[in-house]
Amino acid sequence: MSARPARAFAVALLATLAALLTALVPATAAHAAGRTVQGGRLDWGIKSSFQSYVTGPVAKGGFKLKNGAATAGGSLFRFHSATGSYDPDSGAFEASFSGGVQFQGHQKPDGAYELDLSVSRPTVRINGGAGTLYVDVSSKAKDTGVVSTRSQVPFAALGLGGVNMKGGGSPIALNNIPVTLTGEGAQAFAGYYTAGTQLDPLSLSADVKAAPEAGQSPQPAGTPSAQPSAQPSAGGTPQGTRAPGAFVDAAVDWGVRRTFREYVTGSIGQGKWTLADGAQDGGALFRFGRGKGSYDGGKGTLDAAFAGSVHFTGAHLDLKLGALTAKVQDGKGVLTADVTTAGETKSAVPLVEFDAKGLKTEGGLATLTEAPATLTEGGSQAFNSMYKAGTEMDPVSLAVALDDGARLPALPDLGSTAPPAPGPSASPSAAAPQPARKAADGSDTGTYVALGAAVLVLAGGVAFLVARKRRTAPPAASAASSSESSPSSPVSSEPEAGPTDAPRS
Repeated sequence: MSARPARAFAVALLATLAALLTALVPATAAHAAGRTVQGGRLDWGIKSSFQSYVTGPVAKGGFKLKNGAATAGGSLFRFHSATGSYDPDSGAFEASFSGGVQFQGHQKPDGAYELDLSVSRPTVRINGGAGTLYVDVSSKAKDTGVVSTRSQVPFAALGLGGVNMKGGGSPIALNNIPVTLTGEGAQAFAGYYTAGTQLDPLSLSADVKAAPEAGQSPQPAGTPSAQPSAQPSAGGTPQGTRAPGAFVDAAVDWGVRRTFREYVTGSIGQGKWTLADGAQDGGALFRFGRGKGSYDGGKGTLDAAFAGSVHFTGAHLDLKLGALTAKVQDGKGVLTADVTTAGETKSAVPLVEFDAKGLKTEGGLATLTEAPATLTEGGSQAFNSMYKAGTEMDPVSLAVALDDGARLPALPDLGSTAPPAPGPSASPSAAAPQPARKAADGSDTGTYVALGAAVLVLAGGVAFLVARKRRTAPPAASAASSSESSPSSPVSSEPEAGPTDAPRS
């Protein structure tokens, strides 16, 4: 190749490289901004010694989970459905989680509790290397008994030493982060602990969604696509011709009993549960859907049958609950199920009774949220008398879609992956956000890799042409230059510059 075509080709390569840099760099910068946090969990025990005190022989109390919160092994509570924002350039992060826990102890003769503390909706905010945990708190002062309720109290400071929040992908995972009670947190904690007290560490995992491309409008997750004008109901009857009182869809959410689930999967039960026929796991509850039946809002009556089953198995344990139905009348509800034990099935066994006075209709949706439930005599027999009749079971929630435009409440969103399990070997320095991966979650690592590869290939091509030109250049007029252009000179024996040599530079 002559010097002129080689030079022209090199100029063309450099022009292509410049065009790539111009096109790709702004795109990556655009992708880096304004991402949405949607889905994930936060595991936190608040303070395990406080739990032990509440449930111990002095306070003789317990705790209740609310709004889909769950236990996650050990003394951890699991909060769910993260929503918020993340900026990978600055590392600013904010995520609010749903769910709550209520501690009660020191019960008085009138049934009230001297100790009554609720913690809910934890929110993590991180900016500039500092982090704060905010929570909603309702507490009864231990000296005066005055109840105070505060929203989003700056409850605790987060120890983020060694945590680099910049450039994270999805999910953002923080493990075993130290938590220290603040002055405002100490006040909200009803004075049980002073500012500076170490609380339990927390771990979280939050899914991050990339910002929409230019010209695209974001669509919130779970937004339904356009529906036909005549959508069949749950019973297959076109809209407008449903039987009076018939509804479109319905679901019942029920976790059976928290301590029973923990027994099944613990060291004694050594078992598990299996969902079938469309039942769904919401972390602290099971959802039985595809409801069919009738509802009368004026009379406050409901008669609904649901699809799905849950099968508990383990050491000396074989219990399956399926074909659930819910009936509501006069402010009272009964949840029944087909119960199978040791291969024998009993149909329509009344399992629990629940308070249904809260059943209400708003728009096209009728709901009953976390209604207290107690075990029936038939339910006690279904559990092989493990619990006696009247035992408090997990609350019952109902949702009934009365028309095609109504949407049932979403299940708790625990995110795509679990956070690393906390343990004594975990450290904040190990909690850096995971590397970004464009292909999986919309981050920009893939773009940077492609850009780097293009740069290396083009640079290598230019270097190859330069080296080739040097080898094929005619000898200089001076005698001193003749040895430098000979085939045995060091110039010709060096490896050709190319893409495979680029990493060395």
